[in-house]
Amino acid sequence: MSTTHADGRAAGYTGGSTLPFRTELRRQLGRRRTQLAIGFLALLPVILAIAFTVGSSSADTDAGGLIELGTRGGMNFTVFALFMSVGFLLIVVVALFFGDSVASEASWSSLRYLLAIPVPRSRLLTQKALVSATLSSVAIVVLVGVSLVIGTVMYGAESLITPLGEGLSYGTSLVRLLIAVAYIGINLLWVAGLAMLLSVLTDAPLGAVGGAVMTSILMQILDQITALGSLRNYLPGHYANSWIDAFGTSIDWNDMVVGSFSAITYAAVFGLIAWRRFATKDITS
Repeated sequence: MSTTHADGRAAGYTGGSTLPFRTELRRQLGRRRTQLAIGFLALLPVILAIAFTVGSSSADTDAGGLIELGTRGGMNFTVFALFMSVGFLLIVVVALFFGDSVASEASWSSLRYLLAIPVPRSRLLTQKALVSATLSSVAIVVLVGVSLVIGTVMYGAESLITPLGEGLSYGTSLVRLLIAVAYIGINLLWVAGLAMLLSVLTDAPLGAVGGAVMTSILMQILDQITALGSLRNYLPGHYANSWIDAFGTSIDWNDMVVGSFSAITYAAVFGLIAWRRFATKDITS
C-alpha cells in the first residue's frame, strides 16, 4: 500500500494539523523572554506600591498629587498602573511577542526546518500570531489583576474617583475597567501588526522589536505637533489614551470606537503585507 499521495504528501498529512497551538504556546511560555516580560508586569504594581509607601512618608510634596490619586482605593491604583504602562511598557511587551515570533526562528536557523516538516507558511504565520496575541493578552491581564489585588488589599475597595471628581462604585468601576482593558488590547493591535510585519522582513528579532517600538515613539512625537492639525487623527496610536473615557460619569464611546477602527485597520493592512511577503519570501535561514 502506498504511503504517499500522488502529489508527494505523506498519507494522513494535513497542513491544518501542523504546529498545534498548544505546542507552540507551551514552547513560547518556556522561553526566558516570555517569563521575564510577564514577570516584570506582575512586579510593576509591587514597585508602584512601594514607591507610594515611601513617597507618602516623604516631605517632598511635589509627588503628593500623584500619590493621593493612586492610593484612593484599589481601582484608582489599578487605573494609575495602567496609565503608567500604556504609553510605553505595554507597547514594548506586545512588540516583543510579535516581533520576535518569526524573526527568532530565522535567527536560530530553525525556520526552514519548520517549513520543511512541512508547515504551510500561512499556517505558521497564523499560529505565531495567535500565540503572540495570547501572550500579550496574558501580560495585560497579569498587570491589571495584580494591580487590582494589591491596590484593594492596601487601599481598600473604595469608589473610583473620575476625572471630574465624582465617584463610581467598586462594582461599576470594575465593569468600566473591563471595557478599558478590552479597548487597550484592541488599540495595541496596530503595534502587533507592525511588529509581525517587521518580524517577517528581517532575521534579527531585535530589529523587528526595536523597529515597532521606535515607530510607536515617532507616532507619539508627531501626535504632539499641533501644526499637523486634523492629520494627527489618522496617526496610529492617536487614540491610545481614549480608554480613560470609560471611567467618566457616563461612557464616551466616540473616540474608543474610532480608535478601535483605526487600530484594526492598520493591523489588517500590516498583517496582509506580512502574509504576502512571507508567502513569497526565500527562506535561507
